[in-house]
Amino acid sequence: MREILVTIPAEPQHKIYLEHAASEAAGSDQFHFTYVSQKDVTQEMVERSEFILGNVKPEYLKSARNLKLMQLDSAGAAPYIVPGIMPAGAQLANATGAYGLAISEYMLGAVLMLMKKLDRYYKNMESHEWKDEGKVNSIMNSVTLVIGLGDIGGQFARKMHALGSHVIGVRRNRAKRPDYLDELHQMDELDHLLGRADIVACSLPGTPETEHLLNRERIDRMKDGALLLNVGRGSLIPTEDLVNALRSGKLGGAAIDVAEQEPLPKDSPLWDAPNLLITPHVSGNYHMQQILETVVEIAAENLKAVLTGCKIENEVDFQTGYRKFCGPEDND
Repeated sequence: MREILVTIPAEPQHKIYLEHAASEAAGSDQFHFTYVSQKDVTQEMVERSEFILGNVKPEYLKSARNLKLMQLDSAGAAPYIVPGIMPAGAQLANATGAYGLAISEYMLGAVLMLMKKLDRYYKNMESHEWKDEGKVNSIMNSVTLVIGLGDIGGQFARKMHALGSHVIGVRRNRAKRPDYLDELHQMDELDHLLGRADIVACSLPGTPETEHLLNRERIDRMKDGALLLNVGRGSLIPTEDLVNALRSGKLGGAAIDVAEQEPLPKDSPLWDAPNLLITPHVSGNYHMQQILETVVEIAAENLKAVLTGCKIENEVDFQTGYRKFCGPEDND
């Protein structure tokens, strides 16, 4: 009996779909599916599993000698690429493609909220104040710098371009410029681009290379009054540097769905920083049904791929934490 552990919050129709995918790919092989929430996963469950669909505690994988596929239900893979975590021979895939729609819409909403000062008007409403908050800005004719052009950054770039922003993309590798970008640059050009942008949007994974990428020195290079969005990992921006930039007015506003420390402590200075939207890492998650549907589809396709000896999608590079580079059209 081949063991498949599923921590994706599968609904009845998803269970049927996954089980059909396995039987279709492997024919006469017998499978035993275990469906369990991530918090209830045990080391024993992981150790006996040949396929894991959904995240588990990384340390449980060290002794998972039977494992052939670790299919994450997250886009980020940083805890799983630490040397010694993944057993030899096992493949690791992420859920890139599932979160772009939801998170890019969150980012667009945050930009509009900050540009139009909607947060201030909401506060005024609570205190029954009829108060004009003054001048606002527009996405039309703005300059947007998108750092990270995977599914999330790419979908946000498309939306901003459609609304009339001049969109500059930054990515790791050289590639053909897609039509939704007005300019495409590589990461080593970042310092020269920051001062041009009205909006800087970050959707990078947590890796040694991205840690504190937007520190005080780089924030100082940004345009005065610019907006900063971070939906990737909290390690990208040092907390103190972000707070100081907001308090000083260097940044006109910011929206973060991630923080250096999560959950964010009640005494964090971020809570009281001006013009800052904080959300508790919920811009993706499973709050939108389409995310769950896509994660299940990715998991089913990769399960079939391993069972039939084919190449999996979204395979993670253990050196970088990104998807493996596929060629000039791959826009991570």
